[in-house]
Amino acid sequence: MSMSVKTKILQFGYTRLLKPVFFKFDPEDMHNFFNSTGQFLGRHNITRKITRLFFDYFDPRLEQDILGIHFKNPVGLSAGFDKNAELTDILPNVGFGFLEVGSITGEPCTGNPRPRLWRLPKSQALVVNYGLKNEGSEVISQRLHNKKFTVPIGISMAKTNNPFFCTTELGIADYVKAYKAFTHIGAYDTINISCPNVHGGQPFTHPQSLDLLLSELQKVRCNKPMFLKIPADSSDAEIDAIVEVAHKYKVNGFICTNLAKSRDGVKDTFVPERGGLSGKLVAKKSDHIIEYIYRKTRDEFVIIGVGGIFSTQDAYKKIRLGASLVQLITGMIYEGPQLIGQINQELIQLLQKDGFKNISEAIGVDVK
Repeated sequence: MSMSVKTKILQFGYTRLLKPVFFKFDPEDMHNFFNSTGQFLGRHNITRKITRLFFDYFDPRLEQDILGIHFKNPVGLSAGFDKNAELTDILPNVGFGFLEVGSITGEPCTGNPRPRLWRLPKSQALVVNYGLKNEGSEVISQRLHNKKFTVPIGISMAKTNNPFFCTTELGIADYVKAYKAFTHIGAYDTINISCPNVHGGQPFTHPQSLDLLLSELQKVRCNKPMFLKIPADSSDAEIDAIVEVAHKYKVNGFICTNLAKSRDGVKDTFVPERGGLSGKLVAKKSDHIIEYIYRKTRDEFVIIGVGGIFSTQDAYKKIRLGASLVQLITGMIYEGPQLIGQINQELIQLLQKDGFKNISEAIGVDVK
């Protein structure tokens, strides 16, 4: 059976049969169910092979070497799904070219009270208010210590969601604790300065605080590339300030973007006041910031595009605007896990149509 036929069958089965059932249950309960299922599938060689048989797709034209890291394809999992790095054995077999775990904080964090995750079906979005729920840097780094990965793993780090860490000094100390715990784990690090659901807001998106944070992180001996995760609601002036600070330190790229705070464009009648928005509602914001940073910096920084990827066209648009890699979560929840292989397979068709021999040739071609 060809990959395209297999993908169509899987897509029909998920969107028409399974999703209507899954969406009748609480979204966090369903996330926990899939987490447990994924851990089980990842423990056994036979279940990993079966998963790979159904979902994975490979073509050498999708391979890239970026910042000394080899990516078999440009489609990754965004931080926020595998919060405690428990699914690194199974997710590569679903077809991802790389994974980002976390966000992980210096101290353990129970997150915000439930409910803290909602679906907005008409808007094809989620409202996320987890508040950085995770087991903390010590537990998770121990889990990953000496573990071998089949795809590059990014470690997303953030400030512990606790009023105690609201001062700049203590917030920086918390970031540094997490950063030190993963100096020899994973392929790259992401400093998440833009989570909208925590005590104290986003102080490290301000240039003075960001400068202090990066200054302290630079003192830690770590040879991995570093990315900054940008807020979706950033103005051009705010992006300029972040980029200016990034030039001073060992920042290799940006992840564009995190969740959006604005409720503009929501089509659903019920929308929680708290939490950040993911999915289609973030797509235009993400695309603008990708293009803006690429136009401003060209090859100085690597851009990872995330926000509103539900199709191959969505992913390809971000790449043509300047993203070297892309990430998704919400699109997979709405369209199904076969979406990853489908995007990779259809990217080949788009590359052939446009006369490109490798995905890297398409990066930024729409930015004049």
